Amino acid sequence: MKQYKSIFSALLFFFTMANQAQFVKQHGQLHVNGTQLTDQNNQPVSLRGMSFGWHSFWPRFYNQKAVGWLKDDFHCNVVRAAMGIEVGDRNYLQDPEFAKQKICAVVDGAIKEGIYVIIDWHSHNINLKEAKVFFAEMSKKYGKHPNVIYEIFNEPDEESWPEIKAYSEEVIAEIRQNDPDNIILVGCPHWDQDIHLPAADPIKGFSNLMYTMHFYAATHEKWLRDRTDEAIKSGLPVFISESAGMEATGDGALNYKAWQEYINWMEAKQLSWIVWSVSDKDESCSILKKTAKSEGLWKDSDLKESGLKTREYIRKYNSGM
Repeated sequence: MKQYKSIFSALLFFFTMANQAQFVKQHGQLHVNGTQLTDQNNQPVSLRGMSFGWHSFWPRFYNQKAVGWLKDDFHCNVVRAAMGIEVGDRNYLQDPEFAKQKICAVVDGAIKEGIYVIIDWHSHNINLKEAKVFFAEMSKKYGKHPNVIYEIFNEPDEESWPEIKAYSEEVIAEIRQNDPDNIILVGCPHWDQDIHLPAADPIKGFSNLMYTMHFYAATHEKWLRDRTDEAIKSGLPVFISESAGMEATGDGALNYKAWQEYINWMEAKQLSWIVWSVSDKDESCSILKKTAKSEGLWKDSDLKESGLKTREYIRKYNSGM
């Protein structure tokens, strides 16, 4: 009996790996149908995975092998490449070639591994000219790949929705010149919490747009879920492109109860969700310790509490993928 259990476990492992390796091949070109993210067969699909930390602080993790490890070990079907625009060493404004090299390493890794990837303009400020140039280049390079999702403004802070909307319309138009199909994620005011504002005045004239909401479960209580529910009811497609179980500072204790409530809600709504972040900063939201290798191959001892729990969650909810 023990032998049969071992054989069954091995077969299950290889079956899971095969399914994950074929995730984009299976689901193909994503599009928005009403408020739901759907695949090439018009079936609802939920993406669940990890965001890398700012490339300008943790460039060492931006490599194809790390992407492969997140797919194989965490069972991610999506990763997010967070390109730091103004802050950190060798940020995009200071060193655009280095920034693009790091982002492209993650994108190329995701395409190779057969999973989806978010190209994230990780900023709290409007940099319209630079964003248009960057996304024009990325959409020319990767627009033919169904793996790619564009996140054009990570977390606006003090900008109004009319300002964000005007910026977004110009960047979206730039992308759509080269890539008519792939999903584009649009941020909203107050660190992606004022989702009711685009719900009342959404961008028109473009398809396959989704709007991002971010939560940190120990800070953001049920009111944010209720607000998001109302936005969805009004017809707004929502994508949770950043989330975690601690406070909005990125630090403090994990609130397991509140985090599970958020996950239950996202799963019931068939929302996609990304956890922050692949980094080794001395804070609870950084999932790795300093001992973690740059290319993956992380042992349990290399993962912080948030890393162990995040891996458990993604494995659980991506088990059928």
